[in-house]
Amino acid sequence: MASEWKTARIGDAFDLVGGYAFKSSEFVESGIPVIKIKNVKANRMLFDDLSYVSPDFLKTRADKVVQKGDLLITMSGNRFDGSPDTWVGKVAQFNEDKPFLLNQRVGILRPKKGAEVHRRFFGFSLSSHFYQTEFIAIATSSGGQANLSPSQILGAPIEFPPVAEQRAIASVLGALDDKIELNRRMNATLEAMARALFQSWFVDFDPVRAKLDHRHPPGLDQPTAALFPHGFNHEADGVVPKGWTRMRWGDIVTLEYGKSLRDYRESDGKYRVFGTNGPIGFHDEPLCNTPGIVIGRKGAYRGVHFSPEPFFVIDTAFYLKPKAELNLHWAYYELIRFDINSMDSGSAIPSTSRDDFYGIPVIVPPPKIQEAFGKVVGEWFAKVFANEAQSCTLATLRDTLLPKLLSGELRVPDAERFVEDNLGAVR
Repeated sequence: MASEWKTARIGDAFDLVGGYAFKSSEFVESGIPVIKIKNVKANRMLFDDLSYVSPDFLKTRADKVVQKGDLLITMSGNRFDGSPDTWVGKVAQFNEDKPFLLNQRVGILRPKKGAEVHRRFFGFSLSSHFYQTEFIAIATSSGGQANLSPSQILGAPIEFPPVAEQRAIASVLGALDDKIELNRRMNATLEAMARALFQSWFVDFDPVRAKLDHRHPPGLDQPTAALFPHGFNHEADGVVPKGWTRMRWGDIVTLEYGKSLRDYRESDGKYRVFGTNGPIGFHDEPLCNTPGIVIGRKGAYRGVHFSPEPFFVIDTAFYLKPKAELNLHWAYYELIRFDINSMDSGSAIPSTSRDDFYGIPVIVPPPKIQEAFGKVVGEWFAKVFANEAQSCTLATLRDTLLPKLLSGELRVPDAERFVEDNLGAVR
C-alpha cells in the first residue's frame, strides 16, 4: 500500500450489519429477492439465480434491507481450494435501486457517520487480491468451511488515502467498470430479444396463427413470412404447424463426451474451455472445430451453453453433434426451455443421462425456418460475444491497474490517460 496513506481498522470506518437466517419454508417463487453468498463475487453481483421471500419481510426485517451503495462481504466460503468465486471474504458493491433482503452469512459494510469514506473506492480496494488473501488468512475453519466473524472483519487493518484521492481512484477504475456494466446490460437486452423471438415463432406459433387469420405476420419480410404454413395439424399432444415434425432429441443429435484437460488457463488462450456450468478458461487447441452447444453432464447444476466459435469441452460435460441439418441457434433456445437439472441418472453425483435426454420430445421446424431464425439471432450472438470479449479485456485492465494504484506505483493522472487510451481503442 502507498506509504503516505492512513492506517486504520475496518471497524474505525465501517459498521457491519449481518444478514437474517431465513428458513427454507419462507422462500417463495416470487417476491422480494434475497442476496445469498452465491450472489456476491469479487467486485460484482450475480442476480441470475435469486431466491425470494414475502414482501412482508420488508416491514418485519427492515434492518436487513440492502441499500444502494452498500458494500457486501461473504462471511463463509472456501480458503484457496476450489474456484476463487467460492472463497470467503468476497466483497462487492450493491448498486440496485429496488429493495433486496440479506441472507445469513453475508454482511453489509456501511460507513460510520462522519467517516471520510468513498464507498466505490473501497468496493475496488476490499475486493482486491491483497484483501482477499487477508480475509482468508484471518478466517477460522469449521467442518471444512472458512468463516469470518464480525469482530474479525471489523478488526482487519485497512490503509486509505484522503477522500479526494479515493474518489479519483474510484473514477479511474469506475470508467472501466461502467463500460463493462453497459456491455452486460446490452447483452441482457439482446438475449431477451432472442428469447422473445423464439417464443413467438416456435412456442406461440404467432406467424402461423397470423396467416391462419389471413394476416401478414407482423415484423416479417415477405420471404420469411412465406416460410411459415397457413395452419396446424391437430394431434393428441396438441397442435403442430403443418410441415413441422414431432420428434425426440435422440432422432436429431447425439451427445458426445468431453475430454479431461489439466492445462487450461483462466485468461490466456485462443479457445474457450467449457465445463458443466459454462466457460472455465482457455486452451490452445479446440476439441470441436465448429460452433456448438455444450450440455452439463455432472453436478448439482448443469447448464446449456452456446459457443459461437470452436471450443473445448472437459469431461464433466457433453457437446451436441447433429445427425442431420440443424441450426444451432434454434437448437440452443429449444434446449434451454427444458430444465436439464430435472434429469438425474440416479448416481451419487447428479448427472445427465444420455438415454433420458434422447427421449425428450421436440417439435422440429423445417430447416429453412430454423435458418431464418439463426440468421437474425446469429447477428445478436455475434454482438454479445464481442461485448463479452471486450469486457474481459477491460476487466483485465482494471485488475492490472488496481494494485498499482493501491500501492502508489501508478499515480492517478497517469492511470487516467492509460484508461482513456484503452477505452478509446474499444469504442
